[in-house]
Amino acid sequence: MIFFEFAKRNVRLHWLRSFLAVLGILIGVVTISTIGIMGNSLVLSVSDSLSTVGDTIVVSPSTGANMGMGGGVTNEKITDRQLEQIRRAVTPNIAIPVYYGGDRMTIGSEDTAGVVYGIPPDNIPDLLEVDEGTFLRGSSGCMAGRRFADEHHLKVGSRIEVGDQGSMRVTGILKERGMGFDINPDYGIVVSDSWYSQAYDRSDFDQVIVKVRDLNTIEEVTQSIEESLNRREQVVNVLETKKVLETILTAFSSISMFVTAIGGISLIVAGVSIFNIMMMSVTERIREIGIMRSIGTQKRDVLKMFLYEALILGLIGSLVGGVLAFAAGYAVSSLLLNSTKYIFLPSSLVQVVYGMVFGIGTSLICGIYPAWKGSNLNPIDALRHE
Repeated sequence: MIFFEFAKRNVRLHWLRSFLAVLGILIGVVTISTIGIMGNSLVLSVSDSLSTVGDTIVVSPSTGANMGMGGGVTNEKITDRQLEQIRRAVTPNIAIPVYYGGDRMTIGSEDTAGVVYGIPPDNIPDLLEVDEGTFLRGSSGCMAGRRFADEHHLKVGSRIEVGDQGSMRVTGILKERGMGFDINPDYGIVVSDSWYSQAYDRSDFDQVIVKVRDLNTIEEVTQSIEESLNRREQVVNVLETKKVLETILTAFSSISMFVTAIGGISLIVAGVSIFNIMMMSVTERIREIGIMRSIGTQKRDVLKMFLYEALILGLIGSLVGGVLAFAAGYAVSSLLLNSTKYIFLPSSLVQVVYGMVFGIGTSLICGIYPAWKGSNLNPIDALRHE
């Protein structure tokens, strides 16, 4: 099309001005797309970290509990009687009693401290995954959290001196679990409930973790626990982790959208640059427009010519910006999240598309008025223009 060729010619003739306009669009597209990719990757990362407890209900004493040395949890506990009530209320789901506390530990010649969790060995596979070695069998031995094992160079077969309770052999290293609302064993060890009870002279539990088989029934199970134990007074706190997870993900999504909107300001600035350049282009070519109109060129053709010019600038800036945005998102994800697996998901890749569409759209919108102004010039006045 001849008018498209005219537009390309004008971009080439004023290459420096065109380059600056393209650079503005490019920066805007990179900013919006990169922030979008990072926001989406962060939401997915948090979702993956917390999804392991999305099917969990945590029951704890209503007065709370404070962790201390040697299992030094001093406030109210969950009794055996209350544990049985919980188990009856959640049937056929699993209710897992948990002890926890902090204690001094000696690993070789190194003194340290960590969290000690006491869990029935049969229930450990319901909560945790093993990375090396095996799960606990019976009351002897312990399992080390992944971060705790890495920091202290623990391996299967290593021995840990736990407080004044004697030495324990590591039977397995747990997979890293990340954030959670129930237990966080990454920086501690897991022992059998019977060992914990005997070592710290404990009979009541610090919390009970309910694993719900069908997520559609989680509210029903929560209500059943409330009715069973809190009918007359608040005896326990019941935390439904699915709702907490949904709240956190909603908050992260809102923050991501807000930051992306701030990034869009850079594209608006680029649009102003496009507008100025197009107005300059119209002013410089008034006589050319007058000649074109005097030989029969229609208003719509002049309009198209200037819109093509804006489109070319927007396309170049958006395409280059899209490529750079993907590269920037890849680099930032690698540095901040230590993972690039979320970059290649459709929900991340679409952020690049959104940025490019926004860049092209901004260019066209900012080129409409200059194009309209140029197409509506009076041919006689345009020919007289100096």
